[in-house]
Amino acid sequence: MTVMATVAEWIEGARPRTLPNAVAPVLVGGGAAAALDAFTWWQALLALLVALALIIGVNYANDYSDGVRGTDTDRVGPLRLVGAGVALPKSVLRAALTCFGVAGILGLVLVATTGRWWMLAIGAGCILGAWFYTGGSRPYGYSGYGEVAVFLFFGLVAVLGTVYVQAGRLSLTALACSVAIGAFSAAVLVANNLRDIPTDTESGKRTLAVRLGDRSTRRLYLALIGVPFVLTVAIGTAYPTALLGLVAAGLVIVPLRAITGGSTGRGLIPVLRDTGLAMLAWSVLTSAGLALG
Repeated sequence: MTVMATVAEWIEGARPRTLPNAVAPVLVGGGAAAALDAFTWWQALLALLVALALIIGVNYANDYSDGVRGTDTDRVGPLRLVGAGVALPKSVLRAALTCFGVAGILGLVLVATTGRWWMLAIGAGCILGAWFYTGGSRPYGYSGYGEVAVFLFFGLVAVLGTVYVQAGRLSLTALACSVAIGAFSAAVLVANNLRDIPTDTESGKRTLAVRLGDRSTRRLYLALIGVPFVLTVAIGTAYPTALLGLVAAGLVIVPLRAITGGSTGRGLIPVLRDTGLAMLAWSVLTSAGLALG
């Protein structure tokens, strides 16, 4: 029997709600580059396309790896193509590798046009990190290191890489922005893994949420979601207009209520969406504030 997912299922399998994790670091990185009088629109656009290709690639790679292991058979969250049986594993793997290939080509164009060749090693590390999150014989995402990787790749690497490729140097403001975005991105994954504690425990996935337990995972989310706003105040001492980022705090009220109110299962799905939207809003507002400043 031929298994063929619809276009809508492929789009859902790409997990559009995770895209703010790719867009936000490039936006705020562009703002930090503008603060250094170094913003270049086409370089920022190429960086954005690389980030989008990488995150869609990692989503398909996770879908494939989790699906062939059977850890997505009884899933609460969004559709998984292999786990739901709507697409063949080899088709999802091909989609993941295609996305990684696109990211690699665009990244090569970016470093070739800027002359920052050493950043090819950073790009290769990002692709390897994306694959081995759930791929390989000992995926680190199954061992509790997923949040660390997200903080590193979608926070520090993505933001600082966006700044450096344009400005050729970094700043304390850029570092603060990268930590803020890393905290936001990690909070999204913490909420995701909090939701999946029962199924991950049953399937043998030792995520950080499984290791910490429900209560401590909720506390971790609260701590992470507070970091960007503390850093916004710090950034505001040098760029007062960057305090615009505090407006995004209004978007975390609902997810905070869900986390502190003990929501579980499907009740946590909106938390992922709202946390991602708060991250995106914070990046837009902070970037605008830095550019104006």
